[in-house]
Amino acid sequence: MKYMMLVCTDTEPDQDPSAAPDIEQWVAERDANGQRVTGSRFAPPSAATTVRVRDGELLLTDGPFAETKEVIVGFDLLECADLDEAVEVARAHPMAYAGRIELRPLVD
Repeated sequence: MKYMMLVCTDTEPDQDPSAAPDIEQWVAERDANGQRVTGSRFAPPSAATTVRVRDGELLLTDGPFAETKEVIVGFDLLECADLDEAVEVARAHPMAYAGRIELRPLVD
């Protein structure tokens, strides 16, 4: 089953950043065992463009649609047997310590 793992910042990170695993090691291990299909970091929210169509008119807005302190900073597409496995993969990600991870199953 595929899961989109959204990697987000958090206003209340873990107080001990030294406990977080190394991101390069996390990526290498997940790539090697086939749990990570692909992933990337995002440009900052200031580089975002929000696209809407209202009454047939294209509306473009610079920046993200939502104004929040937390932002999505990257993603990983996971291939896992079930949610329990996806949670274990997310739990080992460094941003689970410094931010937050959102898992969403993909609908086939």
